[in-house]
Amino acid sequence: MTIPTLSRRKFQLGAAAVALSLLATGCGTSSGSESNEQVTLRFAWWGNEYLNAQTEKVIDAFEAEHPNIKIESEPGEWGSYWDKLATKTAANDAPDVIQMDQKYIAEYGGRGALLDLSKQSGIDTSKLDEEALASGQYDGAQYGLSTGQNAYVIMANTKVFEAANVPIPDDTTWTWEEFMATASKISAAGDGKNYGAAYGSNEADLIIWLRQHGENLYSQDGKLDFDTATAASFWERLKEQRDSKASPPATVATEDSGAGLEESLFGTNRVGMAWWWTNQLGSLESTTGSSIKMLRAPSVDGSAAENGMYYKPTMFWSASSRSKHPEAASTFINYLANSPEAGAILMTDRGVPTNTDIVESITPSLKPADTTVVGFLKDIAPDIKDAPPVPPVGAGSVQNVIKRYTDEVLYDRLTPQAAADAFKKEVEGMLASAK
Repeated sequence: MTIPTLSRRKFQLGAAAVALSLLATGCGTSSGSESNEQVTLRFAWWGNEYLNAQTEKVIDAFEAEHPNIKIESEPGEWGSYWDKLATKTAANDAPDVIQMDQKYIAEYGGRGALLDLSKQSGIDTSKLDEEALASGQYDGAQYGLSTGQNAYVIMANTKVFEAANVPIPDDTTWTWEEFMATASKISAAGDGKNYGAAYGSNEADLIIWLRQHGENLYSQDGKLDFDTATAASFWERLKEQRDSKASPPATVATEDSGAGLEESLFGTNRVGMAWWWTNQLGSLESTTGSSIKMLRAPSVDGSAAENGMYYKPTMFWSASSRSKHPEAASTFINYLANSPEAGAILMTDRGVPTNTDIVESITPSLKPADTTVVGFLKDIAPDIKDAPPVPPVGAGSVQNVIKRYTDEVLYDRLTPQAAADAFKKEVEGMLASAK
């Protein structure tokens, strides 16, 4: 296949967040020798009960169409998925097919852990969106095919809003002040049982906040690209959410962060607003039994065009460079990306498909949540800016660092400015050590 070129800085390899110490061999290529061979592929992904059941359905459909290929499932949860994958990869025991996140494309691909899909004749990219295709490239190789695109939004649980008798704000004009006031009203009506808003404290939250202030988490050449005063204002806002009771106490938030969706505050209809990706709408409505309304990010001045939102590849389909069955792995990935049968099962839960034919084929049978996601992504298009730079090698665990410093602030162990200073210094060290 032919892949579009993507000009990016070639990051140097070295020690980083994942233990990929023995990957020096080149990627495999398909030889055609496996066409009729009975093979077994291990397939790893992260998800919840809803997504796991859906994925098992697509595996069954693939195996029915390809009786010579058996798929062994290795589902996991986000919190432990990457540690397990790093350990298995370093031990030369990586799954054949891997659900990959953009922040790790450089980490794994750059260290030779992923198969260059551009060398696999069984993969057709002719119908895939070129920008989405390019998002899975590093150093001229195609290390992943995007499962679809999505956006990071505030999910508003209408059941919680109605119980609190609080109207859902106009997300095309709302400010952070209105967000805070709305959340505080819900918390007040909840009388210590329900809360207005969860804390948004991962990498996407910080990226959106920085972009609203004309800055970025990373620069195009792989360095940090923000002032500590701006990062401090991010943690100052989270602290204000706590102090105004717009969000739960720190102890409740800590417990909630370790819960699965089904046991979480949002999943059990105890919080009105929380940050999620658009592809998660179906899961959220299924779990809560409530109608969920997607809202644009609040902005400083109430301008949707300045809210810092962006389109992101939901995740990627990747393959291990050490797979003994690269042709079969490529056949499975091609099925996931291009098969109408797979599209009809996966729908938009891993993002709106980047295959134009798949989008067209599933449109007549879209569930209400799927239709809503497709329409929402189209509606926000006029206000979407360019995507932020891809996280560099060494940045794979930055999200965990952000959450750790959020705890430091919410537990009053550090001031927002001290947290920002320490965060920047720590991340700079992580990126430097990866060179």
